[in-house]
Amino acid sequence: MDVFCARRARLLACMMARGGGVAVIPTAPERERNRGTFFPYRADSHFFYLCGFREPEAVLVLVAGDSPRQFLFCRPKNEEQETWTGQRLGPEAAAERLGFDSAWPIDELDRKLPELLINQPALWTSLSNEPEWDRRILAAIKAVRAKVRSGDTAPGSVHEVAAVLDDMRLIKDEFEIALMRRAGEISAAAHCRAMRATRPDRFEYEIEAELLHAFRAAGSQFPAYPSIVASGPNACVLHYIDNDRRMLDGELLLIDAGCELDGYASDITRTFPVNGRFSGPQRDLYQLVLAANHAARAQVRPGNTWNMPHEAAMAVLTQGFIDLGLLKGDVQELIKTEAYRRFYMHRTGHWLGLDVHDAGQYKTNGQWRSFEPGMTLTIEPGCYVRPADDVPEAFWNTGIRIEDNVLVTPDGCETLTEGVPREIEGIEELMRDRGG
Repeated sequence: MDVFCARRARLLACMMARGGGVAVIPTAPERERNRGTFFPYRADSHFFYLCGFREPEAVLVLVAGDSPRQFLFCRPKNEEQETWTGQRLGPEAAAERLGFDSAWPIDELDRKLPELLINQPALWTSLSNEPEWDRRILAAIKAVRAKVRSGDTAPGSVHEVAAVLDDMRLIKDEFEIALMRRAGEISAAAHCRAMRATRPDRFEYEIEAELLHAFRAAGSQFPAYPSIVASGPNACVLHYIDNDRRMLDGELLLIDAGCELDGYASDITRTFPVNGRFSGPQRDLYQLVLAANHAARAQVRPGNTWNMPHEAAMAVLTQGFIDLGLLKGDVQELIKTEAYRRFYMHRTGHWLGLDVHDAGQYKTNGQWRSFEPGMTLTIEPGCYVRPADDVPEAFWNTGIRIEDNVLVTPDGCETLTEGVPREIEGIEELMRDRGG
């Protein structure tokens, strides 16, 4: 509870620095999968970051001022409903366990919210995400404005609360770092299991099942995103998720998969031979991507800027494309004209945390953001070679990506995903132990 209380206090302090007001932050709505069933529920990341409450139909209200107050609206206790869908914490217990001044039934929100907004200088919320939420917020403001003849005033401005929370979430605290280390360990072990299970004539979905089993058996609640299990030509499709092809001898298998643990994501990609042995051309391309991975991670340290790992990866990959006969020309010119994008068309990483592509801007005031201790990100260079007349046939239908999760430390960085091999020798050794 102390971790979440401290985060709410930080947000209240940020609000006070800009004149105060009221923050109103809803959790995510439930999503219907088909008639009568819903997708597994996941709380909104900003909401969860501030209170750790996992139930749907909940709203957080923070009042900044000389006497700051913190409120929660949530579902009331209901014995009949709990028989069907599980126990609810209820307002009374939620206030006590989560450290709120008061908590009320969610049905009271529309009545109480105008009272909380009266004579407040600003409203802090996020609009344009859910039409129903926008309607409720505007109705509350309208209700306050209707009291103007009584001398009451409505908030004079609306601030985007996500902008403040994005910056807060960019630097992870020790509680978050511990979770992300464990998520990385679980996902690394799952990738090792997948490598051992891979062999010619198995289907991609069989390997996906190995990943899902490992995630859940280790205590992860969900995969952090749909797993990519892409063999042969499918590895050249960046977001391939069908996972229904039979894997063939002599091909590579690219797996991009990670678990979510207590809300926090991991995100690992490994590429390895279906039969356990890299061919010569596969080895050449793999070593190139591996060198880019090493070069990019070496640039992750305080004081360096966000784009420096990407620039390092581009330089290594572009020179390698020239050396392997995929491109012709000068390295700097090929980078300037973005000719390398034919074989490497995505960025080298993204922020990682409660969201797979986590909160936080990559530039501030038009300049790339500098790394600071506590930031977490991915490093994921790749190479994708499709058949073409001007491309050596030995490289056709080869997709390789090597992705790790990295924590910025005071003197450099820590790779959170060391538990799964990335070097060729380590991969081949692990796959030799897979049995028949």
